[in-house]
Amino acid sequence: MKALEEHWSNCLAKRRDQGNLRQLRPVGNRIDFYSNDYLGLSSNSDFPQMLLGIIGKNPRCLTGSTGSRLISGNSQLARDTEGYIASLHQVDAALLFSSGYSANIALFSCVVGRHDTILLDELVHRSVYDGCLISKAKRLKFRHNDTEHLEELLKKSKGKILIAIESLYSMDGDFAPLNAIADLAQKYGAGLIVDEAHALGTFGKGLVHSAQVQNKVLATVVTYGKAMGVQGAAILGSFVLKEYLINFASPFIYSTAMSDIQYESIQAAYQYVDKHTELAIVLQERIRYFRAHQLSKISQDDSPIQAIQFTSTDQLRKAVQELAKTNMQTYAVFSPTVKQGDERLRICLHLFNSNQEIDRLCSIISNYEYR
Repeated sequence: MKALEEHWSNCLAKRRDQGNLRQLRPVGNRIDFYSNDYLGLSSNSDFPQMLLGIIGKNPRCLTGSTGSRLISGNSQLARDTEGYIASLHQVDAALLFSSGYSANIALFSCVVGRHDTILLDELVHRSVYDGCLISKAKRLKFRHNDTEHLEELLKKSKGKILIAIESLYSMDGDFAPLNAIADLAQKYGAGLIVDEAHALGTFGKGLVHSAQVQNKVLATVVTYGKAMGVQGAAILGSFVLKEYLINFASPFIYSTAMSDIQYESIQAAYQYVDKHTELAIVLQERIRYFRAHQLSKISQDDSPIQAIQFTSTDQLRKAVQELAKTNMQTYAVFSPTVKQGDERLRICLHLFNSNQEIDRLCSIISNYEYR
């Protein structure tokens, strides 16, 4: 025990010396340029009142599910919500999970195995990598959004092949060439899996839905803890994929099911966003206003995630400290979350950020050396 604790302490000390020790900090009441609450559903007053109305009609939805979905936790509301989600996204079936991380672990851990190949965009989310480790499939990375490199790997991959991408990347704030990658997947008989964690809500029902490429995608992962303002995730796909996951995905089989309030909240979030189409419009106005300051060189014009890289980590830390002094909460991303040299300030824009707040943010950042 003592040797283990000494090893842990040494690892933590190394992180502390490098300036990238992760710590839990109180959120506080600062100007938010770092959360995933893009449409403001978690912070406005109307949506929580909508949820309170649901609870008032059905207080029992607040209690636990009593077991896994395969034992006692498979409520009628869970089944109804999955049918509702599948219908909205124009797919055959949906399977719900407590988080996007759990959904990705479940999916990638079991759909292919030892003699198969998973091709990953180098910037895809860590949960995808962790799921791949469990699967024991051969794992190859292709350069970010590089379809030529992807095709090179497709030509020499063996066994059953999966391609894993995000539709909107959380670190660079850019979009996948979705149609081109979907066409490559079809050309080489590969299964395409798209993580839509940051696209759902900010771009309607996600970019797979808006591009109408559901028939070219093996599975889509949508999450509800970001723009949708609640919690949970769903894997979208065919009936046979859903049945396979129910039988072989350990995170589904062995996890206690979500409470009914989570299913109610997910349905309510879809309904609220569908009714309030102005939310995404106002968000785009805020993004355009920020982009006019011309600070981000790597993110795309209509992305709610805007990444700013600095000439050094010292300049990055100074900018973050100065922003904190002016009551602005931002998020600096260091190695090992991104590779050394790619550290950046990640700005998340929301419809509730005012133009004055954006001006002040950009004015402070421009005092430091960014690239």
